[in-house]
Amino acid sequence: MDLSELQHSPLESRHLAAGGKLVPFAGWALPVQYSGILAEHHAVRSACGVFDISHMGQLWIQASERIDAADWLNRILSNDISRLESGMGQYTLLLNGKGGIIDDLIAYRLGENRFLLIVNAARREQDLDWLTRLAPAGLVLIDRGVAYGALAIQGPEARRVFGSMMPAGALLPPRFGIAEFGDLIICRTGYTGEDGFELCAPAETLPGWWDKALEAGALPCGLGARDLLRLEKCYPLNGSDLSEETTPLEAGLAFAVDLEKEEFPGSEALEQQRRQGVKRRLVALKLTGKTPPPRPGYPLFTAEDGGPAAGNLTSGGFSPGLEAGIALAYVPTGHHRAGSRLWIEIRGTRYPAEVVPKPFL
Repeated sequence: MDLSELQHSPLESRHLAAGGKLVPFAGWALPVQYSGILAEHHAVRSACGVFDISHMGQLWIQASERIDAADWLNRILSNDISRLESGMGQYTLLLNGKGGIIDDLIAYRLGENRFLLIVNAARREQDLDWLTRLAPAGLVLIDRGVAYGALAIQGPEARRVFGSMMPAGALLPPRFGIAEFGDLIICRTGYTGEDGFELCAPAETLPGWWDKALEAGALPCGLGARDLLRLEKCYPLNGSDLSEETTPLEAGLAFAVDLEKEEFPGSEALEQQRRQGVKRRLVALKLTGKTPPPRPGYPLFTAEDGGPAAGNLTSGGFSPGLEAGIALAYVPTGHHRAGSRLWIEIRGTRYPAEVVPKPFL
């Protein structure tokens, strides 16, 4: 694909100057790596890395006094928004009527009737359309994903980097917290399993914040390292591990679903699935012995020779932390228990893999 046809980050000139290799991702031109995927992975696990996440959608919700925004969101999203205090966020899901996952997202409560939804880039337009059609009069929904950009700063030294970047007295929010500093937003979630924070700022000021992160010692990191880091922690990727054909109960995301609150799209289907039991589950697989790296789409079998197919890998790669191939896949219930043996077919040869507890690390 011609990169000129894609959306471009406000940091693109910084990426090119740092040697970033741009690739298409979710309709954007983004860096897959700079110094190298392994070096970037190591930086995040041992020190600090900075990622450009300007492609993520930022949907702002503001309601008038006569509209209860939390109540409205509770009838649309899977988790219980009413439990959120101001300044806190939660992982939640936007589902279709069959319980399939349209998007997984973070919902932050900024005030009594103010919310921020951080949504996946590939689903931003669909999410916005879905929410807009359901929005009552008096509720304003604004997509600031283009006017704003964002950084994710991750690693054991992220707290120190925050202190170096921010003015004296600025406090890092608690885990899953959010804080506003004028037109700057600081969140504290992350997609690597390490401590860290996200910085959302107007697009014109984001390059300055990128420079501050690098001056504080953060290493530029790309999509390749990000994918390995999240896979080691078994964080699902929308469009690969999650889709409208998979439900939260199959994906191991029941913690993000509250079937005791008021009904929401898909709740009836999920309640029925909970009663009847799921027929497949998303599991973590570790390859045993020396093998080629597993990749998404590789077929999975229940036996080394012959035997029925068990599905296909949804994510896969070589874990630097484990020094082994790791993968995620939906497998039939009964083959999902830790210790179950399966075989992954890679270029015509089947290699043994074992279901292991999540996360890998």
